[in-house]
Amino acid sequence: MKFFADTAEIADIRELNEAGLLDGVTTNPSLIAKSGRDFMEVTREICAIVDGPVSAEVVALDHETMMREAEVLRKIADNVCIKVPLTIDGLKTCRALTGDGTMVNVTLCFSANQALLAGKAGATFVSPFVGRHDDNGYDGMELIRDIRLIYDNYDFGTEILVASVRHVVHVLEAARIGADVMTAPPKVITALANHVLTDKGLEGFSSDWAKTGQSILG
Repeated sequence: MKFFADTAEIADIRELNEAGLLDGVTTNPSLIAKSGRDFMEVTREICAIVDGPVSAEVVALDHETMMREAEVLRKIADNVCIKVPLTIDGLKTCRALTGDGTMVNVTLCFSANQALLAGKAGATFVSPFVGRHDDNGYDGMELIRDIRLIYDNYDFGTEILVASVRHVVHVLEAARIGADVMTAPPKVITALANHVLTDKGLEGFSSDWAKTGQSILG
């Protein structure tokens, strides 16, 4: 499963990338606003750090304006992936862009039927929001299972990009189901390394090593 970071914070992206844990980055208008930086500038900087897809979202709601915005965004770098909403206009834009060889991430997916439409429209990625789905009384991971089944039934090339990931259990379940990608805040990605027995083991090793009075570095 590919790991994308859901953030616009450059320092966090750099750190995860240097650790070999990043396959891409997803951004959205809210994350860019939170960074307090210029949209184009921060997107360009992220694209220079990460080799994989960097999702940059259009803000228009109609097809014609989405296409104009996409034209600007995809000139930022070769690894820009245009992010469009799962609406009829968004799907129309998706079809036009992927037909021209541009990567497209269809976002704000909350049903398997919507994911089916994204696959039909030729989306590179579809982003079902599991955390927000859970918040509204539904089972977010059941949505991923349904999409996986449908895509496997019809051999869609669209990759399932699990979004709105809130905790490490979401990551584990997504991997067990066979999602292609998950995108999460950096703190969730780094939390995957945490385990009380790892901490306990390191504490014991450090204590025993200190008693020897030795140093590997001399």
